[in-house]
Amino acid sequence: MGNIGAIFATHPQRPPDPSLLEACVAACYDCGGVCAACSDACLGEAHVADLGCCIRTCLDCSDICLTTARIVSRLTEPSPMLVEVQLTSCAEACLICAAECERHAAMHEHCRICAEACRECEQACRALLHGAEAGQQ
Repeated sequence: MGNIGAIFATHPQRPPDPSLLEACVAACYDCGGVCAACSDACLGEAHVADLGCCIRTCLDCSDICLTTARIVSRLTEPSPMLVEVQLTSCAEACLICAAECERHAAMHEHCRICAEACRECEQACRALLHGAEAGQQ
């Protein structure tokens, strides 16, 4: 996982099995970047007016994903309710963004890539959410 995994491994408040947390944080950071890049690619398309909803949805999803990564990375005295709401919000934003990007995926490869990243992030958020509910976080 790189540096974030190293931080989690040395953090005094680390969970017993940080694998779900690491996967979620990585997926959120990846998706946040991909969504921002997809919105920019949409802006560069010839028929940009047809992509207004996609651009907005990607930007919203990017913001939510990056915020989620930061919130769930804070292991010292987290608010379980806030973490749960944020993970749920991120999963829903990714679901919405993936559906919007899939509408344009046949015509725009960047939308296909973005939809895939959103689906992966949604799954990682839901996995961490269910892991936390089971007491694994």
